[in-house]
Amino acid sequence: LLNFLKERNIKGLFFCLGENVKKYPELCKKIIEDGHTIGNHTYSHKKINEVSRAVIDEEISKTNNLLKKELDYEIKYFRPPHGRFTFFTNIILKKHNLKNVMWSLLTWDYKGDYVTVKDSILNCLKKNSIVVLHDSDKTKSILLDSLSLVIEEAKKRNFEIGEPKNCLK
Repeated sequence: LLNFLKERNIKGLFFCLGENVKKYPELCKKIIEDGHTIGNHTYSHKKINEVSRAVIDEEISKTNNLLKKELDYEIKYFRPPHGRFTFFTNIILKKHNLKNVMWSLLTWDYKGDYVTVKDSILNCLKKNSIVVLHDSDKTKSILLDSLSLVIEEAKKRNFEIGEPKNCLK
């Protein structure tokens, strides 16, 4: 994926789980070195609407602290697992100086079905879309094709793919 993005001069925003940052620090380092952005997706992908405010805070803090300590990286963006949040989410995000980033185009790629992804992209891609794709066992065989389709459709529709830091102001 990183090579694919580099070849096309595209910068992405990778919402990482803290537990994966801990497991794969070299991959995270490479993401940063390649000029991409890393966002906080909690430490262990807990549904934050099902846990206490203290647990949410810990999940966010632990991930932020890990990136800061291991890679000297300051996280600016947050995306809640499953897109779920509570009334306290914004209070906690303000405490950590994080901006919540949701999506406008869910590709349903996590189901592992390229036809579903294709339908989603063809029917829902709009100017200024924030497209979410996942890296998992279910998506690994369709991820590059899915991203290729996003790029191809964006080009057909005369959309530009912007850098996260510019698009999320």
